[in-house]
Amino acid sequence: MPESKLRILVIGAHPDDCDVSAGGVATLYRQLGHSVRFVSVTNGESGHQRIHGEELADIRRKEAAAAGELLGIRYDVLNHRDGYLLPTLEARDEIIGLIRDERPDLILTHRPNDYHPDHRYTSQLVCDAAYMVTVPAVVTDAPALRDNPVIAYVADDFMRPYPFSPTVVVDIEPVLSSVIDLLDCHKSQFYDWLPYNFQTEDEVPDDPIARREWMGEWYCRRIVSRADRFRDQLIAIYGEAAGGRVRYVEAFEPCEYGSPLTEENRRKLFPFLP
Repeated sequence: MPESKLRILVIGAHPDDCDVSAGGVATLYRQLGHSVRFVSVTNGESGHQRIHGEELADIRRKEAAAAGELLGIRYDVLNHRDGYLLPTLEARDEIIGLIRDERPDLILTHRPNDYHPDHRYTSQLVCDAAYMVTVPAVVTDAPALRDNPVIAYVADDFMRPYPFSPTVVVDIEPVLSSVIDLLDCHKSQFYDWLPYNFQTEDEVPDDPIARREWMGEWYCRRIVSRADRFRDQLIAIYGEAAGGRVRYVEAFEPCEYGSPLTEENRRKLFPFLP
């Protein structure tokens, strides 16, 4: 057990968003004995080509629970409707209460510019909650925090209004198989909905082992370009030789609405970095 146990809160818009964006660092934190909590702000009821509504939401809650059990963490799925999320005052109060309940050292979430409105509004809700978590007169039934947590955005490939600009890049290849195991828990997404959405459903194998391998190859293709994109940061963090060999990464950009992510607290908040 580490001398000082970190509390990491990952807030995604949908069940599986936390896993696909931060499953690697979540695994690294857990290996070191730190606390991780995943939260899906929506219930996932719309993300399937055949199954909708509460039937799908129930499936996705169970898939999230399986991923949480595999990682040994709490995985919450809130009740906001998938595809209908809005940054209302009521939703903001819920996020404020959730953050106060968790008392995280670090929050990871989407950037505000993203293709999916649920991603954008999840980010807005977290950003809008950032300062408010320290204000006692807001959400009075949950004790206010004295310190604003550090907030960082997970990686994406969008270029406007500005491209993703990380200051922390993490080699996740040592835990890549564990990340794929997490994604494999979300079967309705990675073997049904996303292949349908990408029009690759004919490629999905029937055999569970072959299916997991197929999905792992898809995931690796999805993220492999980021190592070269952030090669300078990798070399600065891991050194010329090791940083030059890294192939699969997760990366994080500080959000200026939380407490600053400094060189000093970066070493504390990402203890698996050299």
